[in-house]
Amino acid sequence: MNICIIGDGLTSLSLAKNLTNKKINVHFYHKNKIKNLSSSRTIGISKNNLEFFRKKIYKIPKKNFWEIKKIEIYSEKLEKEKLLKFENNNENLFYMLKNDDLYESLISEISKNKFFRKKLINKNSFYQNLLNKNKYDLIINCDSNNFLSRKFFTKKIDKDYDNLAYTTIVKHNKIENNIATQIFTKNGPIAFLPISNNETSIVCSLDTKNKKYNDSEVLDLISKNNPKYEIQKILKLSSFKLNSSNLRNYHHENILAFGDLLHRIHPLAGQGFNMTIRDIKVLSRIIQNKIDLGMQLDSSILNEFEKETKNKNFLFSNSIDFIYEAFNFDKKIKNKSFKNFLRIIGKNKNLSGYFIKLADGGLNF
Repeated sequence: MNICIIGDGLTSLSLAKNLTNKKINVHFYHKNKIKNLSSSRTIGISKNNLEFFRKKIYKIPKKNFWEIKKIEIYSEKLEKEKLLKFENNNENLFYMLKNDDLYESLISEISKNKFFRKKLINKNSFYQNLLNKNKYDLIINCDSNNFLSRKFFTKKIDKDYDNLAYTTIVKHNKIENNIATQIFTKNGPIAFLPISNNETSIVCSLDTKNKKYNDSEVLDLISKNNPKYEIQKILKLSSFKLNSSNLRNYHHENILAFGDLLHRIHPLAGQGFNMTIRDIKVLSRIIQNKIDLGMQLDSSILNEFEKETKNKNFLFSNSIDFIYEAFNFDKKIKNKSFKNFLRIIGKNKNLSGYFIKLADGGLNF
């Protein structure tokens, strides 16, 4: 059994690790000799997904993730009144990790595996040779900007938010730091996401349609909306453009699109990588069923994967977009009806419990 994975990010590495754990030969093709990671990027992983990740992909050391026990949502429009609070009997809701820590751990761990081969893409003819030789049972493409993506995976439902996400990490005085805070401002949502007792990740998703922000203005917004931290140092800001997309066709013959190539969403709910982990979970189960039955790995796996995930991913992506648009519309109007609706959700334990389960398990809970 031979599978080719193309890409050099967390998605491709996580999938490769899961497959090599099944003793499948994985040839891992990437463009760059050294992955250029931003030290200010972090990810949130839900409780359900972290359990799967540690059991079926890589047992992330406890020192590498930080527990979040509560989420609080505020509105600048209502003078930073708390609109929503999500908690579950002091249980952890999700976990924060640094991107570069997880990436380096995965690289170090998977490089020891005899079923893993890492290869550099260094020829323009690589993709054509890949298609002609029929060397692999499956090809999984995690790169949204290569020859395969441009040839077979161009039909998408795209949306440009006219937003830039600015990320940084602040170092501050030591405090009890297990509450994630999101503040919806007139400029866009700002999230404060703890990663230790003296470090917090910040993600500002700012509307840039009518205004461009320089670093000083972004830092001023962070300072203005700082909920509680006595900041000692702020790391360099990074930024990236925000858009959403949903791929119409998940595969072509024995080639599967995966990760951000399948779906990309607004980061306000922290669900992007969680959707990918759920996809890995489904694909892993389908492949394992084939192995258990002694069957060949072939394109039927990709048909089954698309059938099981495509509609759910589309619905989930659109639910995130709906949340963004609801808050975006609310900041443009003067009445407080939407905020009153949110207060009702916050006071209803059944409704808030439903949203906690949705964020934890997606549409499969």
